[in-house]
Amino acid sequence: MAKFTDTISIHVRAGAGGPGAVSFHREKFIPRGGPDGGDGGRGGNVYFEADYNYHTLSHLFRDRVYRAGSGTGGMGQNRHGRDGDDLVIKVPPGTSVMDEDGESLADLVESGSRFMACEGGIGGHGNAFFKTSTHQTPRFAQPGMPGEEKYLTLNLRLIADVGLVGLPNAGKSTLLARLTNAKPKIAGYPFTTLIPNLGVVERPGGKTYKIADIPGIIEGAHRGLGLGLSFLQHIERVKCILFLIDVSEDNLHYTLELLRAELGQYNEKLLERPCCVLLTKTDLVLEEETDEKAAAFGNERVLAVSAHEGSGVERLYEIIDELLETGGAPQTDS
Repeated sequence: MAKFTDTISIHVRAGAGGPGAVSFHREKFIPRGGPDGGDGGRGGNVYFEADYNYHTLSHLFRDRVYRAGSGTGGMGQNRHGRDGDDLVIKVPPGTSVMDEDGESLADLVESGSRFMACEGGIGGHGNAFFKTSTHQTPRFAQPGMPGEEKYLTLNLRLIADVGLVGLPNAGKSTLLARLTNAKPKIAGYPFTTLIPNLGVVERPGGKTYKIADIPGIIEGAHRGLGLGLSFLQHIERVKCILFLIDVSEDNLHYTLELLRAELGQYNEKLLERPCCVLLTKTDLVLEEETDEKAAAFGNERVLAVSAHEGSGVERLYEIIDELLETGGAPQTDS
């Protein structure tokens, strides 16, 4: 299985233009043919293209310098040099391209979207280009221009419609496996999920959406503690958020406020996304206790679920549909 990589720095270089040719026409019975040196070919460009067949940036670890082809030199008889081959670097949708100063150059969200990172150099003119009425035999040509060269950082933020947010071992991976076609690692200890996982839900009528199970958040995650920014950057693109809280915990309200505080410290706009609180692992406690804890959340939208047994899952699908479409009004479902 490929290593999950969401940030990488690479060196990209466009191709150089080919030099122009210095050549003079030579043919029997034409002793003094004029200049016929052709122009050099253009250097290839470097492009980044989003491709849904890629899910991480791991494949870019193989090389750290990526070069487009250079143009070839011009030739006699006014023959143009061959243009250099363009280089297209495939990246997963959701990849941002940034320069050395951290300024964003492009955000490739849709599969098929393309960005030209470096432009190839132009080819030099051959001596035929410089022939004039007063200068019939130019014996010089232009060299090709070098292509652009840049050091870039690529940063991947997953594109998902729904984000699962919760403390370590809150049951995110189990719920993702129940809701979608994903098969994340599941175990009974914290930080089982060390990389983001994506799953796809197919609803009646052909509607589909993606759910992201992000590594568990802890207090101080916005400062890089625990899995820190490795978690938080992948929640930025989601349209709605499900807060997962283990119903067997003692202070459920504190856990919810902790999760919201960490999101807000990282990006306060995340708190504006439609959301629902899920009380998980309800198969481990009595139904009366679950109902009491759900009711204590007041006007919060709350749903009790057991991913292990499947209880509450059908209602959860409906809630997600509502959150994605309109956001819905806060309500309690237990």
